[in-house]
Amino acid sequence: MEALRKRIESSVTHTVKAIFPNTTNHYDTLFGGTALAWMDETAFITATRFSRQRMVTVSSDRVDFKKPVPAGTIAELIGTVKSVGNSSLVIRVEVFIEEMYKDERVKAMEGTFTMVAIDENKQPVKIELLG
Repeated sequence: MEALRKRIESSVTHTVKAIFPNTTNHYDTLFGGTALAWMDETAFITATRFSRQRMVTVSSDRVDFKKPVPAGTIAELIGTVKSVGNSSLVIRVEVFIEEMYKDERVKAMEGTFTMVAIDENKQPVKIELLG
C-alpha cells in the first residue's frame, strides 16, 4: 500500500494557464469547451504519470463549473488519482483561479475523468505498477 500511495503522490499534476482573449467566450470568461479540454489533458497526463502506459479517456463524470473564469486571470489545474482499478484510473481535476495582481485563489471547477490503459491494438490492459 505504501508503494501505491507514493505512486499516487508522485503523479499529482499541476498545469497552469493564463486566460487570454483567444480562450474566452462572448462574456469574456473561459469557454467551457476549452476548460474541458484542459481538464482532460491534465487527467491524461496524471494517468500517464501514474501508470507509464498508454492511457485514453473513456468518460468524464460530472464536471461542475462553480465560478466563471474571467479573462486576465491565471488558472491552475490539479490532477490527482482518486481510484485504481484493474485497467482504469479515476482522476479528479480541480481548477483554481487567481487574480494576476492579487493574492487570492478560489476553486472554479472540478470534475472526474475515467482513464483506461490500452495496448498497441487499443485494447484495455491491466495497469502494471512499476517499481
